[in-house]
Amino acid sequence: MLKRFFYSKKIAPYIFVLPFIITVLLFWAAPISNGILLSFQDILKDQWVGTQNYERLLSDKIFLKAIFNSVKYMLGTLILLIPFPLLFASLLNSKLMKKPGLFKSAYFIPALTSVVVAGTVFRLMFGEAAGSLANQVIGFFGFSPIKWLKNAETSYFILLLVACWRWTGVNILYFLAGLQSIPSELYEAAAIDGASKWQQFTKISIPLVKPTSVYVLTISIYAGLSMFLESYMLFKGNNSPNNIGLTIVGYLYRQGIEKRAMGYACAVGCILLLIIMAVNLIQLKLTGAFGKEEK
Repeated sequence: MLKRFFYSKKIAPYIFVLPFIITVLLFWAAPISNGILLSFQDILKDQWVGTQNYERLLSDKIFLKAIFNSVKYMLGTLILLIPFPLLFASLLNSKLMKKPGLFKSAYFIPALTSVVVAGTVFRLMFGEAAGSLANQVIGFFGFSPIKWLKNAETSYFILLLVACWRWTGVNILYFLAGLQSIPSELYEAAAIDGASKWQQFTKISIPLVKPTSVYVLTISIYAGLSMFLESYMLFKGNNSPNNIGLTIVGYLYRQGIEKRAMGYACAVGCILLLIIMAVNLIQLKLTGAFGKEEK
């Protein structure tokens, strides 16, 4: 009887997906549900406060600045970490590139480096002392030393530099996998018809690699809005000058871990979840990957 139950064509599919369902319920649905409930409470006073935490967020200037910093960082990473990796992947996929495996390894190595180590190295490189690497470079051209991590514009540049150094190789591999799935006959036919390499790239590669582009865009939006450790290590803590490096997750950490205002921190987390879901649903709708079948 038990053997017939497990070998049933109707029951077997559910048995196979059961581990995934249990994992989602235990490590995703349950924590989110618990976080939503906690966001309506004051944990320190052990009382239900209703929407007070959310009302406080709307008038919290530091939280609004954290949102601005996270959105600004996300937009910068989208501009840099989608078109350039796609272009580099096309070069690696071309027949003109010799030893592409060497370049793939070189691009991907930074992704294997710990964020803690990378953040520490970049903090030392862009230190405010005249002997730091960045100040030595600009000093060679006659410029005075800069306090890189105490200025909003320069610190934003460094955060984007860390992101590009770390994730360009990963996105290149994503796009390279998408490009290699395109039949080579399409490029050969286009070349016979007189299409240039640029026309082949814009008319064949970009349209057919769209599913990969949508995926990279989706994970980049999430990664940009949830960035924390890079900023934490770069500024040697969660207290950057005038909060120029404070992100939404950093503000959540400050309220929940440093100040132990867990209910308020949960409200921050719920707002972050809503923002990420809203932005991704909008971009999926605009790219035609959600709610619309392509012809």
